[in-house]
Amino acid sequence: MLSAQYELHLVTVSILIAVFASYTALDLANRMYAARGKLLYLWWFGGSFALGFGIWSMHFTGMLSFDLPIPLGYDIKLTLVSLLIAILAAAFALNRVSQKELTRLDLITSSIGIGISIAGMHYMGMAALKMSPEIQYNIPRVLLSIGIAILASFAAMWITFKLQRSSNVNIRILKICAAIVMGFAIAGMHYTGMSAADFPVGSVCTAANSDFSFNNVWLVEFVIVITFLVLVTALLTSLMDARYESETNVLLRSLARVNKELSESALKDRLTSLANRELFENQLELYLSRAEREENKFALLFIDLDGFKLVNDSLGHIIGDLLLKAAASRLKNGMRAQDTVARLGGDEFVALIEIDEPEDAGVVAAKINALMSTVFIINKHEIQISASIGVAIYPENGTSAHDLVLSADTAMYGAKSNGKNGCQFFESTTNTRVKSQLELVQKLKRALSNQEFYLNYQPKFDAKTRKLVGIEALIRWKDPEDGLIGPDIFIPIAEKNGLIIKIGEWVLDEACRQISAWTERGYHDFTIAVNLSAVQFRSAALVETVRSALKKHNIDPKRLVLEVTESTAVSDFHEGLNILHKLVELGVSISIDDFGVGYSSLMYLKELPAIELKIDRGFIANLNAEEGVDAAIVISIISLGQSLSLRVVAEGVETERQCIFLTEQGCDHLQGYFLGRPMSAADVETELKNHLGTTEDVKT
Repeated sequence: MLSAQYELHLVTVSILIAVFASYTALDLANRMYAARGKLLYLWWFGGSFALGFGIWSMHFTGMLSFDLPIPLGYDIKLTLVSLLIAILAAAFALNRVSQKELTRLDLITSSIGIGISIAGMHYMGMAALKMSPEIQYNIPRVLLSIGIAILASFAAMWITFKLQRSSNVNIRILKICAAIVMGFAIAGMHYTGMSAADFPVGSVCTAANSDFSFNNVWLVEFVIVITFLVLVTALLTSLMDARYESETNVLLRSLARVNKELSESALKDRLTSLANRELFENQLELYLSRAEREENKFALLFIDLDGFKLVNDSLGHIIGDLLLKAAASRLKNGMRAQDTVARLGGDEFVALIEIDEPEDAGVVAAKINALMSTVFIINKHEIQISASIGVAIYPENGTSAHDLVLSADTAMYGAKSNGKNGCQFFESTTNTRVKSQLELVQKLKRALSNQEFYLNYQPKFDAKTRKLVGIEALIRWKDPEDGLIGPDIFIPIAEKNGLIIKIGEWVLDEACRQISAWTERGYHDFTIAVNLSAVQFRSAALVETVRSALKKHNIDPKRLVLEVTESTAVSDFHEGLNILHKLVELGVSISIDDFGVGYSSLMYLKELPAIELKIDRGFIANLNAEEGVDAAIVISIISLGQSLSLRVVAEGVETERQCIFLTEQGCDHLQGYFLGRPMSAADVETELKNHLGTTEDVKT
């Protein structure tokens, strides 16, 4: 037999190629497992070529390290066939390990098939030598090499399948260790197969002199370089894709977390973290659907805190907010996990509870009364409040969300009228009032669509010159059946039912339209004030509504004054301040209405971006002398406004004596029946002509 020897440096290179190819295979398998659609097939084709080429290259480099004392060459056709076998074996292996499941039977049968294929690649490569006489093989060693190939395939597939599903933080180190094991197993198979070959004395390599062959003079460097280029390209592509996917997943998780937080915050009350009105309404609809389907009962409890306003006014809104949070915490902790507790706004809460009998709701209400009447300790202040609770039962007191809320609200007012700190079930005797309110709500909805609302305008005058300087828009409603219905009747109902938003939008649009009409006629030296209700002020669409109205009617924003009550502006101070600043950025002016009956705090007032204070008419009505409590309050408010460079307006002026007193004290503008009653737009034009001259005079 011919004496054979190996070039150790090429043996080492072949083992490194086997390890590198194994690591690349593990990484490519991960990409295939994570890929979907067309991308999966791209990774499969590319991975099959890279892995097959790597395995073949290890085998071929190992053969190039084999040296006989005769010239050697390799038949190009058989060599390419061996490469094709390696690529097909790699494709089959990658396909199997990328499956969602790999049973033990699948693993064994696949390992046998792949092992035999790799052995076939090896012996096809040996056949490419085209030895004469033919190579003599040691059958036991051939079988051993095939067995090693099968075991190596089994180990490689099992390791790959497990690692690509692993969440171990040291996954990279595990891959390297696995690649080393797999690489040495592949090399072991190759060199075992090589040791099975015997070359008789006098053997000749006929491929060495073939026209379609290549020899190893230049082939070693070429194969090694190409192999590393293929494997490095595949690995870098895999790593870059994994990094991109990782960054994308991080971004998606961040976006999902942010969306979840936004969704939760949109359905939670910002102050108390209880469910807000929107979530409560959704839950109420679910309760109604389930109760109708299962024919069971549930109760709606309307809870109002007695004495909260006094605490808020005397100790300030910071203490008031802390009290609301503490009360909300007691409510939440005092209810069952399946019950819904929500804050509608201010000191109003609601609860939805599943019951078997109406008496069950009474037990829960009594527990709430006990919780709320227990002393609260807020910033070292001992605060005593209580709760008035109205209870409505489904289906006895209503079968719709609107009816149940209205019934519970009505019952709550009954509890207040009975001395507070108690519970009142909705009774049929109160049904007349409920029906009346329901009818009024339906009429309000009809009034919007039928244009039954109109605006009157009450002028404001300069206190010294009595010149008209502004107009306040006042909504009026003429019902076809009941005639004129006062704002004091329909505004509270509209606020409770959410209709005030649409009504407020109509008022704003109509006022801006009228400003535009008067401007076209040449009247522009005055402002128009529009009142914003508390509900409208907290509406998310307010700023956009104002912006749209200004743009629609193309009016100067300085002509529009938005009046917000003092209590509305500072009830949630930071949020209110944010809304006011956004409105001011549009160019409109802010007036603080009913000043003196709410917080009346310099600390709050100096932060508000207002240009005007309106003294509440209650102080003006009793201003019959220059002495007394009301006079002192009025003087203080005027002094406060002057110190903050705010214009001071007195509303409700009904006597000449009041005019004189207010003017002497430095009040800037006056408004009231004595100077001008609310009037139609046509009458306002007449008043404008008297104060500003004719249209032609104004234009010239």
